[in-house]
Amino acid sequence: MSLEDLKNRLPDYAKDLKLNLSSLAAEPSLSEQQRAGTFVATALASRNADVTRAVLAEFAPKLSPEALDAARAAASIMAMNNIYYRFTHLASSADYRSLPARLRMNVIGKPGVEKADFELWSLAVSAINGCGMCIDSHEKVLRNAGMTAEQVQSAVRIASVVHAVAATLDGVAVEAELPAQAA
Repeated sequence: MSLEDLKNRLPDYAKDLKLNLSSLAAEPSLSEQQRAGTFVATALASRNADVTRAVLAEFAPKLSPEALDAARAAASIMAMNNIYYRFTHLASSADYRSLPARLRMNVIGKPGVEKADFELWSLAVSAINGCGMCIDSHEKVLRNAGMTAEQVQSAVRIASVVHAVAATLDGVAVEAELPAQAA
C-alpha cells in the first residue's frame, strides 16, 4: 500500500487530512531523514496496520537501515517511557517522581543516528502518546541542539496528521461493519 492508496481510502469528510499528508510528505523545514523518520515513528505509534504499511512503503526506502531502526526504536522506547513518565507526572503522590525508573533506555544514549533526529522522532511519538513530561524533555534537547521552533512544530504536525489518519481509518473500518441503517 502506498501513501497515495492511503489517501484514497480516506472519506470525503477527511479531505483536509489528504491535503495535509501531501504537504507534510514534502515538508521543507526538515531534512529528508528527519521527515521520513518522523513519519515512520509516528505511524508505528498510531497502531494502525494500514497506516504503518503505507508509511513504511513510502518512507522506509528514504532511510538508511540504521535510521529506519532508530525510528522504530523511538516508537518502541517512547511507548514505554510515555506511559511511565506520564504516570509519574499525573500521580498525586510526589513519591513516584523521586524513585528511579529502573527501566532500560540504552537506545536513547546510542540511537545509531544523529541525536537530534532521534530526539525529534521521540518528541513526535510523545505528542501522540500525550506525555507532557517527555515532550518538554525532548523539546529542550532539540532546542539546545539548534533546532528551530518551526522544525519541532513540523514534526508534531506530521504526528498529528498521521494519528488523525489512523483514527479516521479505524472509524471507517468500524462503520463498514455496522448494518447500513446504523451507519
